Amino acid sequence: MTAIEKGQARLVLAPEVGGAIAAFTVAGRDVLRPMADGAGDALFTSSFPLVPFCNRIPNGRFTFEGREVVLPPNLAGHPHTLHGQGWRAAWTIEKVTDGEAVLSYTHAPDAWPWAYRAEQRFVLSETGLRTELSVTNTSDAPMPAGLGFHPYFPRREGEALTAANDGVWLIDADVLPTIHHPGPWEADWAAGAPVEGHGLIDHCYTGWNQRAVLRAPGQPDTIVTASAECRWLHVYVPPGEAYYCVEPCASRPNPFGDGETGMVTLAPGESRSIWMKVQTR
Repeated sequence: MTAIEKGQARLVLAPEVGGAIAAFTVAGRDVLRPMADGAGDALFTSSFPLVPFCNRIPNGRFTFEGREVVLPPNLAGHPHTLHGQGWRAAWTIEKVTDGEAVLSYTHAPDAWPWAYRAEQRFVLSETGLRTELSVTNTSDAPMPAGLGFHPYFPRREGEALTAANDGVWLIDADVLPTIHHPGPWEADWAAGAPVEGHGLIDHCYTGWNQRAVLRAPGQPDTIVTASAECRWLHVYVPPGEAYYCVEPCASRPNPFGDGETGMVTLAPGESRSIWMKVQTR
């Protein structure tokens, strides 16, 4: 574990667990869900990076520029490969200074046949955290790339989420997108809606304006903002759990499916980056 501080803000990193955040507090309050004691899986951390794609690829199979790729499952009991390689790998600490840290991950070609280097830069302010995630294609052939963040937030009593959007991708039993539903569905996040009182929400919302507000009575707001590339917002609200996720993403689930998915092609040596801020007020 590695910790950095800035005033009352404190960030703890777990580079060995998918380059994840283990805790982020301001004035002793958990802004992100703290990592479970002894956890060795990024799913039980505070936040982890999605690189070089977001969410599920059906059965791990896709074709890119005539090349057939088959990725192994990376979640027990689930056939659809999730979130890339970064969250299942140890990262290297490159820099730790007052209020700032840099982690890196170098991927050698395997089932994902491209070499790349990913980097995370964390910068604390007195009341917030800015995280930048980048990926550079270090192979000798064009590589597809998508990026995202997977933060977990404590589910506070009476909490509501407000996030502009123009529709949502509905999902099947395997949590894969099926059809795009325009307008509100289940919870009208655009108008502001309670987090409690729904069935499973594990959906990708379109038309997001890169700002979300998490508000609970009598407590500071948590504000999530992101770079313009993060045009999709994935919201995960598991019934009965003490947390939920509000995930800025630059690509959508089934990133090699039909239509505009947000995936870009990086030439050898080319990079892509996004950022997210988590602020309290």
